[in-house]
Amino acid sequence: MFKKFSLAAATLAISYACFAFVGEKQESPVVAAKAPTATALDAGSFDEKLLKEKIFATLGLQVKHASPTPMPGVAELVTNQGLFYSSYDGGYLIQGKLWKLGANVTDLTEKSLAKVRVDGVNEFEGDMIVYPAKNEKHVVTVFTDITCGYCRKMHEQMDEYNENGITIRYLAYPRAGIKDRLGNLTQGFKDLRSVWCHEDPNTALTKAKAGSGVAQRICDKPIEEEFNFGRQVGVSGTPAIITNSGFMLPGYREPDALLQILESL
Repeated sequence: MFKKFSLAAATLAISYACFAFVGEKQESPVVAAKAPTATALDAGSFDEKLLKEKIFATLGLQVKHASPTPMPGVAELVTNQGLFYSSYDGGYLIQGKLWKLGANVTDLTEKSLAKVRVDGVNEFEGDMIVYPAKNEKHVVTVFTDITCGYCRKMHEQMDEYNENGITIRYLAYPRAGIKDRLGNLTQGFKDLRSVWCHEDPNTALTKAKAGSGVAQRICDKPIEEEFNFGRQVGVSGTPAIITNSGFMLPGYREPDALLQILESL
């Protein structure tokens, strides 16, 4: 039985220190090796397959992609729980920002997350609720919820965003999560699912954000997957705006301010 991964145990600042995870000994070809072999992980060499296996065996953490970083001996891990870093041998895990210092200071973590956001948004392209601009100049993807005050304010100004040439595409992000402490689906999740399942989701979402009750509907829509994707790429509240380049703007931006930001990018 693999141990459950705890984000609280992994909250470590890359600028300050790294901590080793210590737990029960587990027998596996990766972690129980008595001596270095041709297939064993080594602190000085990078092997994506073996590193993925080691992280999963130790933490139960699914690594989608691992790659070396410019920092010697440190690998980047794109996981179902977000972006992490580890030593090549999988003995240390780091959560935090990785910066490249020099004539210019580069946020390597944000660059990687931007790519993950773009790839993820593309996967949900057919499951968004879209309010298109007639003279489209920019497209943004927004994580939204029905009960969020600033989400409602943003939606009330939809005509202004569209007039500025900004197409708004919505992904669902129930702020209360998917299930409550008793394991039941939250009302926020059920309401968003009902909106996405409506035969006219654009109208249903507008009415719901105006305060109308939501007639409950059930269908196969990836609400949970959209929520999990949001958490993976750093969304912690709504609205959260993602540009076509993967840059994320947390919080509300009024139409003219958003246009100015998009033009500057």
